[in-house]
Amino acid sequence: MGGYEQYCPVARAIEIIGDRWTPLIIRELLAGIHRFNDLDRGLPGISRPLLTERLRRLEHAGIVERRIGAGGRMVGYYLTNAGQGLKGVIDTLGTWGARWVFGDPRTEELDAAFLIWRMRRRINLELVPRERVVIRFAFSGVKRQRPLWLVVEKPEASVCLTDPGFETDLFVTADLAALHKVWLGRSTWDEALRQGLVEIEGPSVLARALPRWLKWSPFADAVREAMGHPGPRQLEKMRP
Repeated sequence: MGGYEQYCPVARAIEIIGDRWTPLIIRELLAGIHRFNDLDRGLPGISRPLLTERLRRLEHAGIVERRIGAGGRMVGYYLTNAGQGLKGVIDTLGTWGARWVFGDPRTEELDAAFLIWRMRRRINLELVPRERVVIRFAFSGVKRQRPLWLVVEKPEASVCLTDPGFETDLFVTADLAALHKVWLGRSTWDEALRQGLVEIEGPSVLARALPRWLKWSPFADAVREAMGHPGPRQLEKMRP
C-alpha cells in the first residue's frame, strides 16, 4: 500500500493497518491466536504467502513480534504494546459495523468450518460437565457443507473435519445461516430451536447445557443492541 503523503496521524496509521486483511489479522492476534496455521485457519480466503507478507509488514512496523523458543523453534506471533493499543480500534470498528452496516449473512459468507472454529475459541470450559464432550454438527440450507466435530476436551477444544474416533455425545443439525445469526447475536438459540432451525439429539442434560457453554461472538452484544434487543450478557442478568 502506497503512502498518502500527508502529515497526519490518521494517514500514518492507515498506511500501516489499512491493507486488505491486516485489520482481520490484528483481530485474530487480539483473540489470542498466535501460531501461523491457526491464523491461516481463522482467515479463510487469504493465501499463505499473503499472510506471511502481512505479518512481516506488521513486524517491520513494530506492531507484531515473532517469538522464538528453545532450539530456535518458532513459538508464534504476538502483538507488541503498539499492537495491543489497536484493541480499541478493532472494538470500535466492530461496534460501528454492528450498528450501521451489519445484516443477515450473505450466501458467500456462510462457512461452516469458519463458524465452528470461532465457536471453539469461545467456550467456557468451566461449565462443561465432562472431561470430554464430542459434538457432531451437520448443516442444511447450503450445499457442500460437510459435517464437523467439535471436541471439547479440557483444557481446550478442537475442530475435526473427520470423525475423531470418540463416541459422539451430541448431534446438532442446524441451518447454517441460522446458526451464524445466533452466533453473531441477530437471533437467539431458543428462537432457532422453536423455529426448527437448530435441532439437538443426545442426553437432555448436555443438550440443555450446551448454549450456556458458548460465550458467543465478542460482538454479539453490540449486534443485539443495534437491533434494539438486550445482548446475551444483559439477558443473563435478567434471568431469575
